Amino acid sequence: MAGRLIYLIGPSGSGKDSLLDAAREPMAARGCRIVRRVITRSAEAKGEAAHAVSAERFAELQEQGAFALSWYANGLHYGIPNEIDQWLADGHDVLINGSRGHLAHARARYPDLLVVLLSVDHAILRQRLLARGRESAEEIESRLARNAQFTDELLADDAALLLLDNSGPLEQTVARLLQGIDREHACV
Repeated sequence: MAGRLIYLIGPSGSGKDSLLDAAREPMAARGCRIVRRVITRSAEAKGEAAHAVSAERFAELQEQGAFALSWYANGLHYGIPNEIDQWLADGHDVLINGSRGHLAHARARYPDLLVVLLSVDHAILRQRLLARGRESAEEIESRLARNAQFTDELLADDAALLLLDNSGPLEQTVARLLQGIDREHACV
């Protein structure tokens, strides 16, 4: 039986990277693989533990068919290595850090995917984005408005998603992720 793609999405600052890091061990114990993205962000940049490459190298990898999924957002290129297709074919469920804007394409390629939407209280998200220091206050407010609109639209259109609130302790979010995956019969 083929595995299932678990597609984690959420706004920048919601804690996707922290959740993936904290969930890596318990997910692996369940036989679920967590993939590191390839990103055109410098290796020194703070953020997720991704494989950083230059824009030129990313283009080469993309041309060589190295990505199962890829997209461009917020001035960066993102790629999910194509090894996930073999893992899925071998029956492993695979958790990836996806893109909200690329969800329709991912769903077309992996129709059985499980969407996990990580949310966070609006005020807490604003504080996290300000603390990160990557964007101006105006850019942050624009990001918050886009996030609210996207979340409302997704919740209205997709009853099959797993919604996780990451406003509290990370351990609680990991526990809710594992409970939700159990309910979906993934990573068993």
